[in-house]
Amino acid sequence: MEIEKISAREIIDSRGNPTLKIYLETRDGEFTAGVPSGASTGEHEAIELRDGGDRLMGKGVKKAIKKIEKKIAPELEGLKTYDQKEIDKKLLELDGTENKENLGANSILGVSIAACKAGAFCNGIPLYEYIGKLSGSENGLPRPLFNVVNGGSHTGGGVDFQEFMISPDEGSFKSNYFRAAEIYGRLGNYLEKKNPMWKNIGDEGGYVPELKTPDEVLSAIKRVADVDLILDVAATEFFEEGVYKMKTGEKSTEEMIDYYQELTEKFPIIAIEDPLEENDFEGWSQINKKLDQMIIGDDLLVTNPKKIKEAIEKDSCNGMILKINQIGTITESLEAARLAKENGWEIIVSHRSGETTDSFIADFSVGVGSGFIKSGAPARGERVVKYNRLLEIEEEISI
Repeated sequence: MEIEKISAREIIDSRGNPTLKIYLETRDGEFTAGVPSGASTGEHEAIELRDGGDRLMGKGVKKAIKKIEKKIAPELEGLKTYDQKEIDKKLLELDGTENKENLGANSILGVSIAACKAGAFCNGIPLYEYIGKLSGSENGLPRPLFNVVNGGSHTGGGVDFQEFMISPDEGSFKSNYFRAAEIYGRLGNYLEKKNPMWKNIGDEGGYVPELKTPDEVLSAIKRVADVDLILDVAATEFFEEGVYKMKTGEKSTEEMIDYYQELTEKFPIIAIEDPLEENDFEGWSQINKKLDQMIIGDDLLVTNPKKIKEAIEKDSCNGMILKINQIGTITESLEAARLAKENGWEIIVSHRSGETTDSFIADFSVGVGSGFIKSGAPARGERVVKYNRLLEIEEEISI
């Protein structure tokens, strides 16, 4: 099955910003992909192509559409949809830059995803199974991490830490999902009694209570449920002039590590994402040695095999966030997952704060056999579409 035509249009993501929807046509049908976008982005992420200027606050993607239809489509039309490596190789060659600044990571990723969907159809197998064949991994349902309180860049204010997540561990994906929905509802009721405005939600569907410290947020969650907790600190966002400037005062690297240790002693925290600034590999090595929790790299790694290799060499973390739009192609994302697995790391496949209703990462998570997935709160359509897809996959796999 060959690629016959590729086109794109501008759509709006869950944060109200423009993004791309890709249309890849073959003789057997059309395959689409919605492209996500992050708010808290790592310095070394692949670059999105935006229009600039006054229209849509400079965030339009008409330039990206032009690149897709004038540069990418003519070169990819005629390629076999089942040859993901060749398609991605061609995309990288056409761009010719390390950070995708020519064609844009958003342009490249959308085409790569649509081609992957077409490849699965061509092979007559489910998307997750096809991704499993590409990755050489056994399919497996991930344990979900649900963002129930938003802070940092996902709220425009509030508590310093960006995400406070819960992760029930009750066996099946369905059990974990429905338990999380119950906890989310109970937490919302609890916060609403304190102040009706505290039930407002942030970019990823988590509540935005006016609580001042991580301790207060964690205490509120603990009050309504005994459940494993995960922090996404996004520490780079409040790192300035060599110190961490939190609302409660400034902290050095050593003081931040001590603070995390205190939190892990008080609360059932199983993982901490981006605990330190994104270029401080040595500081990350210290916290990775000192704490027993999963130390998860996101901004540190940006799903980039080169950064992952550096972190492995320096023993900077023991897990990674895998965001396919940070690197740009499915093939590169699979390589990142392979490196992580070979070195015994945990993998958390992740959405972005600016999402679409494309459920691709659900199948991707199962295909690469990641231990975890995070897609926001158990609420809002662009979040639950991924979780609901995993319900379907669990039923298919168990048959």
